[in-house]
Amino acid sequence: MSARPTAPNQLAITFLYYRDLATAFAFYRDVLGLRLAIDQGDLAKIMEIAPNAHLGLVDEAKGMNDWQAEKCVQICIRVEDVQAWHDYLASCSVDSLSRMFENQTIGIRAFVFRDPEGYQVEIQQATRAGA
Repeated sequence: MSARPTAPNQLAITFLYYRDLATAFAFYRDVLGLRLAIDQGDLAKIMEIAPNAHLGLVDEAKGMNDWQAEKCVQICIRVEDVQAWHDYLASCSVDSLSRMFENQTIGIRAFVFRDPEGYQVEIQQATRAGA
C-alpha cells in the first residue's frame, strides 16, 4: 500500500447541479455577494464562500451528475451579524425565508431559505465561543 500524501489540501469545493446556471450564478454573486473564484465557462462557476471554502455551481447538462428535484444538501454560511443578513434577505424576497431560530445546544442563531432551484441555505452566527 502506498503512503497517504501529507501535503495540506489546497481548496475545498462542494458542487451543486443546476438546470439554469446563469440564474444560480447571478443569485450567489449578486444576492449573496459571493466572489467568483474560478470561471469554468458554461460548465461551472466556482464561488468563494470563505477562504478555501467554495461552492461549485454546475450546469447539470454538462456536469458529472444530474439535477435532482429533491435536494438533500444544505449550504451553511457562518456570519458575524445574522440579524443583518436576515433583514437584507427579507428585502430581497428570497424563497422560503424562515423566522430566526436559536439552537442553544449547539450554540447558534440562524435562519434558512431556498436558492433559485431549491437548495436550502442556512445563515448562522455562533452564540458562544467554540460553537
